[in-house]
Amino acid sequence: MNPALSTLHPYPFERLRVLLAGARPPAHLPHIALSVGEPKHPPASLVLQAMGTELQTLGTYPSTNGLPQFRQTVAQWLTRRFALPPGAVDPETMVLPVNGTREALFAFTQTVIGRSATAGQPVVVMPNPFYQIYEGAALLAGAEPYFMPSIAPDDYLPDLDAVPEAIWRRCQLLFLCSPGNPTGIVASLEYLQRALQLAQRYDFVVACDECYSEIYFDEAAPPPGLLQAAQAAGHTGFERCMVFHSLSKRSSVPGLRSGFVAGDRELIKAFLLYRTYHGCAMSVHTQLVSMPAWGDETHVIENRRLYRQKFATVVPILQSVLSVDMPRASFYLWPRVANDERFAYELFDRQHITVLPGSYLGRSIPGGNPGLGRVRISLVASVAECVTAAERIREYVARRGGEQ
Repeated sequence: MNPALSTLHPYPFERLRVLLAGARPPAHLPHIALSVGEPKHPPASLVLQAMGTELQTLGTYPSTNGLPQFRQTVAQWLTRRFALPPGAVDPETMVLPVNGTREALFAFTQTVIGRSATAGQPVVVMPNPFYQIYEGAALLAGAEPYFMPSIAPDDYLPDLDAVPEAIWRRCQLLFLCSPGNPTGIVASLEYLQRALQLAQRYDFVVACDECYSEIYFDEAAPPPGLLQAAQAAGHTGFERCMVFHSLSKRSSVPGLRSGFVAGDRELIKAFLLYRTYHGCAMSVHTQLVSMPAWGDETHVIENRRLYRQKFATVVPILQSVLSVDMPRASFYLWPRVANDERFAYELFDRQHITVLPGSYLGRSIPGGNPGLGRVRISLVASVAECVTAAERIREYVARRGGEQ
């Protein structure tokens, strides 16, 4: 067996399952799941219509680099969305289809981490709390994870300049997530450009997980992206950059497993080689279904409207008992509680609602686990269910006498 498997932590939702195993939630209250970031909005009709077409393609092996028209659609979307110059994203050399960002984040790490007996163990730098794939991918690639705490005094943005120079010298990959999971923080162009400055100085790759980029609430101020920051800084070849996007959140189709990566053509070339042997090509049918979704913004605007409506109704209900504010982006609330595991257990046991203890998303470092004493509430259910859940949470906290 691969000895690195023994270094993996139990996945957060497995830990949650164990935590809740002894609970006996009231059967008369319908269960409302707010623990997994799994969008429950109805998929766009254009996606559903496309699902029934081109079925003859199921008899065709897909190529790993994807259909030219899929890559072209993605390149056009990136250009529109991030205000890039025409032709800045070459669909032939800068784009690859992937089966969702989770698969790609893991596989990309295996591609870029190099092992050398003389250079010492490589390092992968990542935020803390974080999407657990970052850590697992680093460990299984033989790298050491280094955690940058994302805490409120720093506006939840990890302090890049607080990372010791010795770590940057060993760093081969920096993971960023903007908009952030679980905080909803949005990195500015200046922040992203600072990451690129460090990457250029110390020769590492920046992988920006942008799967929440289309769940934002100010239509006039969409979150910037890493390619946008690179272009503005004069890195027109997106050197050392890779971005990860998916339809799961944008179009509420997590089961489609459709996404893409884009960036540095040399990284794309290496990743294509890895993926050719990995055997993870996206089906032709999925690519054809995905193209209308990347080409349409109407359903995405409606998607954001529903999330905006949820926050507008849920936040006032919860503010009487918890310290919560509407995030800049994403569909998460990240309130502080007295004990995150107890909160999650009792909320399920008494109100039949699942949320995720924040400590399950973080790691203990000097100064503690930055997720400890917080819970992640995913507003992925319907508007009505989210309102009902908020009312039940308010009732639970009020009966306990608060969370201070």
